[in-house]
Amino acid sequence: MYLSATRSADAAAGTPTGAWHRTLRLVAPNVVALGAVSLITDVSSEMVTAVLPLYLVAGIGLPPLAFGFLDGLYGGATAFVRLIGGQFADRRQRHKLVAGTGYALSALCRPAMLLATSVPAIGAVLVADRAGKGLRTAPRDALISLSSPADEQGRAFGVHRAMDTAGALLGPLVAFWVLTATVQQYDAVFVVSSCFAALGVLVLVMFVRDQRGKTGGSVRMTLSALRRPAFARICACAVLLGVATVSDSFVYLLLQHRLDFSARYFPLLPVGTASAFLLLAVPMGLAADKAGRWRIFLGGHVLLLGVYALLLSPVDGAVLVAAALALHGAFYAATDGVLMALAGPLLAPETRAGGLAILQTGQAAARFGCSLLFGAAWTWWGPSSAVWAAVSLLVVAGAAATLILRPREA
Repeated sequence: MYLSATRSADAAAGTPTGAWHRTLRLVAPNVVALGAVSLITDVSSEMVTAVLPLYLVAGIGLPPLAFGFLDGLYGGATAFVRLIGGQFADRRQRHKLVAGTGYALSALCRPAMLLATSVPAIGAVLVADRAGKGLRTAPRDALISLSSPADEQGRAFGVHRAMDTAGALLGPLVAFWVLTATVQQYDAVFVVSSCFAALGVLVLVMFVRDQRGKTGGSVRMTLSALRRPAFARICACAVLLGVATVSDSFVYLLLQHRLDFSARYFPLLPVGTASAFLLLAVPMGLAADKAGRWRIFLGGHVLLLGVYALLLSPVDGAVLVAAALALHGAFYAATDGVLMALAGPLLAPETRAGGLAILQTGQAAARFGCSLLFGAAWTWWGPSSAVWAAVSLLVVAGAAATLILRPREA
């Protein structure tokens, strides 16, 4: 059932290398296959994401409020589609089919970006792209959870997120290389991105295996997960903290605003976040399994508060960029997969995709609201005031989440 490592792992049990061997030995092949799909797909999606903020703001000339709407739409479009994907996957126990449909829809959107020449058209393509992501996310995470032991969910999601983030790291680098080689031709980025997206779908079809079980029930059965106090508390905290989570795009735009560096280097900013995420995803997952997933999850938001503090501080230059992006990546490593590992074991196998979709929908909708609020605050009061507002929201939300989660681990 599990991927085998070398036999020397046991003999090296007391060494860091031995720890990594034991980690690999206990990762299901399905997790590795899904990680490979996510890696390839993230190269595709992050190529577009890396250039999109500057393209819309500097290229088309959108004001921050309009960009905040599109950016929120880009993330928020996944919200309610997740419910559809999760429910269908549970009802038919066809997690791979639903996830594959989502990956295929996003892949079709890459060449469509070549035809989108107006803001409404770009918005429509972004919505379709994110709808594909929303459709695939819950079934994919359910497959990871169902393929892994309950006490090693953090490890499994950590390995998957590390592979996923490797793609997020490579995507901006590929975009930077393409833009440099083609003298800032955005069309070339979309063409190369399309090829990677198609390859990701092919890998999923060939190597990912479904985890078939008892078929799920109605929407009412899925929603009944919210009657479980532990799961309901996790959903409430994800929404509270999501309202105070400024999107990646705004973090990168704030850094560019502070330092006023050349636009050609903008696609490299996500590389810093992805590098820290890649290095810390597995260690954070292991720490979550050992120390308590809710502790690591809440601690990750303290790291996000550190990002906000740096953006408001007098720190400047390369130090600001390196520190902010390192903390930003550490925040994702401590929260993204850990949240799924925290919630997954609380849900019955036949409702796991739908339950995770409820959690992801609440979080995505909250972050959509944050993008709108932050964009409005930047437009009306300026970037510094907008960051101060985000700090205030995060402190209040973090205090409330600590009170909700701390009494007992879910």
